[in-house]
Amino acid sequence: MTRPIVEVADILRAQGDRFLNRYQSSFDYQQLKAFRAIQRCRTAALGGHIDACPRCGHQAISYNSCRNRHCPKCQAQAREHWLAARERELLTTSYFHVVFTVPHELNVLALDNQRVFYDLLFTASAQTLLEVAADPNHLGAEIGVISILHTWGQNLLLHPHVHCAIPAGGLSPDHSRWIRPRYPFFLPVKVLSRVFRGKFCAGLKRLYRRKQLRCAGPAAALADLKQFRQLLRRLHRQDWVVYAKPAFGGPVKVLRYLGRYTHRIAISNHRLIAFDGERVTFRWKDYARGGKQRKMTLLATEFLRRFFLHVLPKGFVRIRYFGFLANRFRAHRLPLCQQLLASDRPPPLGSSEAPSHWHCPHCGATMVIIQRLTAVELSLCPYFDSS
Repeated sequence: MTRPIVEVADILRAQGDRFLNRYQSSFDYQQLKAFRAIQRCRTAALGGHIDACPRCGHQAISYNSCRNRHCPKCQAQAREHWLAARERELLTTSYFHVVFTVPHELNVLALDNQRVFYDLLFTASAQTLLEVAADPNHLGAEIGVISILHTWGQNLLLHPHVHCAIPAGGLSPDHSRWIRPRYPFFLPVKVLSRVFRGKFCAGLKRLYRRKQLRCAGPAAALADLKQFRQLLRRLHRQDWVVYAKPAFGGPVKVLRYLGRYTHRIAISNHRLIAFDGERVTFRWKDYARGGKQRKMTLLATEFLRRFFLHVLPKGFVRIRYFGFLANRFRAHRLPLCQQLLASDRPPPLGSSEAPSHWHCPHCGATMVIIQRLTAVELSLCPYFDSS
């Protein structure tokens, strides 16, 4: 990959002092630590090492990396290590991608309550998946979930959401067989949305009651119990956004797909187009208009303010595992899943079925086979017309 035209570090070195003069009073230690690390990454300030070619003897000096997890230049190696570890744990089945997003009205609470807010986002989304999947009306199985937190939108503003990668199916309640999904979208998104909304709002109430929610700055009005209750009532009337993508391929494709999400930071250097010393221009996708590619230009100080909104608290884990992939279950249940899949391995969901040649008369989407019936079963089906 070619070297970027401009880097976040270049903007920090040019405008960092001005930015700090304006915003340092609201900076926490982790943000300041990331600021210093990115500014000095791969410069003489961090030292370096000499690289030599074993064939021709060419030598060069390389500067050390800062290894801060928010640095745009220090994620590739961490991502490769993580993917190598996951490669040994992937199951021989398709995987689904589900995204849980909280309404933007809650951003004011996320700003001053990062740790408890994002913990709640992880917990509510995972519990929603596990509960709905365990329901016999939907799947009736114990599933495994890899959850990855992102806090940004393409325009760098706060947009907390969780990406979940889920094997297509799960363990039966008695752990004797692998249950495959009956829906091409894994679980009904409307059900997921309602359950997620209920769990997240209940969690907010619990945090508020225990005085674990800080209501200051833009959220100061919510310190009033009446205002807080009104907010929750408004949120209960909204449809919360849960998005489920169709199943994507086997283990190799899963690794490639996960690599796009696991170690991302708010913006990569390759999205930066120009920096004239005062203003930064970068590419972004406008998902409100069909993902159209656009350019945005911001003052450098505003660009940096948005960038540092996404620095996480010290020690906060942004990739988590639930269900049979949880740390306390993984060693025993992953081999069991692999064994059951090996003994019962039909083609991955949707991958080898003959393509459907008719479409839904209501929405036009391609119809897919989710269950096969014998002649006897079909004759007993109430929807079957024998004429």
